[in-house]
Amino acid sequence: MVERTTQLKRPTGITRFFFRAPIWLYNLHLGWLMGNRMLKLTHQGRVSGEPRQVVLEVVKHDPNTDTYYIAAAWGEKSDWVKNIRANPDVQVQVGSRKLDMLAEQLTPEQGELTILDYSQRHPTAMKNLAGYMGFQLDGSEADFRELGRMLLMFSLTPQSQGSTS
Repeated sequence: MVERTTQLKRPTGITRFFFRAPIWLYNLHLGWLMGNRMLKLTHQGRVSGEPRQVVLEVVKHDPNTDTYYIAAAWGEKSDWVKNIRANPDVQVQVGSRKLDMLAEQLTPEQGELTILDYSQRHPTAMKNLAGYMGFQLDGSEADFRELGRMLLMFSLTPQSQGSTS
């Protein structure tokens, strides 16, 4: 059974500096250094209307549809989550590729399958990430499924393809 051991706090100070550093790599045209496991999400501020950026880990990529799947470690508190809910039209950069995308929230069932898939491909990384997010897992398939239902997750689909649902 998934147990929340701590509440994840948003980074501040020097920690925030290091969390934001990958954005500079992308802005310096060095996004290829991040490989395909990370992406830069550019979204519109819900209040300011200004472009905002965040670098996130790719939980899954479907090469057939070019859809990317991401999770919100801070859940509803994430500014990028609030912003893409207000305006789901986003731009994604993976390596040196830039794509206009549509962000859609996954259902808990879709999240379950996506996290299960990730945990099978990267079991140690999944367990470590879960621990960082404040969850204690026993490493079982049931725990990964439960965590997937709990996390706030999104698909990013190329604008030309429309909805993934």
